Amino acid sequence: MQQEQEHWDLVIKPKNKWYDVDLAAIWHYRDLLMLLVRRDFVAVYKQTILGPLWFFIQPIFTSLTFTLIFGGIAKISTDSMPPILFYMAGVTLWRYFSDCLNNTSNTFIANAGVFGKVYFPRLIMPLSVLVSNLIKLGIQLLIFLIIWLYYLVTGTQVQPQWYLLLVLPLLILMMAGLGLGFGILISSLTTKYRDLSFLIGFGVQLLMYGSSVIIPVSSITNAHLKMAMLLNPLTSIIEAFKYIFLGSGFFSAYWLIYDFAFMMIVLAVAVLMFNKVEKTFMDTV
Repeated sequence: MQQEQEHWDLVIKPKNKWYDVDLAAIWHYRDLLMLLVRRDFVAVYKQTILGPLWFFIQPIFTSLTFTLIFGGIAKISTDSMPPILFYMAGVTLWRYFSDCLNNTSNTFIANAGVFGKVYFPRLIMPLSVLVSNLIKLGIQLLIFLIIWLYYLVTGTQVQPQWYLLLVLPLLILMMAGLGLGFGILISSLTTKYRDLSFLIGFGVQLLMYGSSVIIPVSSITNAHLKMAMLLNPLTSIIEAFKYIFLGSGFFSAYWLIYDFAFMMIVLAVAVLMFNKVEKTFMDTV
C-alpha cells in the first residue's frame, strides 16, 4: 500500500539567495509585529514617574532649548517665524527619523538571544520600531498643531499652504524609509564592526546640524555650503514640512524626487545587506 503524502501547515526552509525578501512571511507574522509595537510603546516609560507624559515633554523641552540657545543667544534666523514654532516644526519630523535610526541600529545585537531561539522574519523587529515611533510622531504632531493653531488664530505671519497637505504622508513615509534604511544598514555592519555603535550618536547629531532643523536654507549665502545642505536628504523634507504649515522655507518637487530616490536606494541596499548578514550573524555577535 502506497504511503500517503504528508501535508504540513507551515514549512520553514532556508533562504538560498541573499537577496530574497519574503514579504508574505512578514504579513503572516503581523500579529507578532503588533505585539512588539505594543511592547515598545508601553514598556519604554512603564517604570517612569511621568510615564507617557514624556512623549509631550521631550519635543517641548527640545524646542525651548533651541529657542533659547540658537534663537536667543546665537540669533540665528528663523525665517521671520516665531522661534518656538520654527524649531518645533523641525524637531517633530527630525525626532521620528532619529528615533527610528537609533532604535533599529542595534537590532541584531539587542535581539541576539531571541533570534537564536525562535524563528520569525527578522525584519519584523525593525519594522515594529518604525510603527511604534509612528505613534509617538502622531502625539508630537498633535502638540505642534496645537501651538501652530494658537499662532494661526492670533494673526502671526503664518501662511499655511493648504493645497500641499496631501504631501504630508509622503514626507513622513520618506522620513520612515530613511530612518529604517540607515538603521538596519548600521545594524548589519555593527555585527562585525562594533566601532560603528560609538559613532551613531555623533553621526545623528551631524545630520541634524547639516539639515534645516536649526538653520534655514534661506540664511545660507555660500553656494557650496547651501548645496551640501541640500544634498542631505533630510533637508528638503523638513523644509517642505515648514513650508506646508508655516509658509517659510521652500517646497521643491525636484529635491523631493531626489530624496525619494535616495531613500529607495538606501532602503534596498540596507534590506539586502540585512538578509545577507542574517544567515551568519549568530557566529559573530
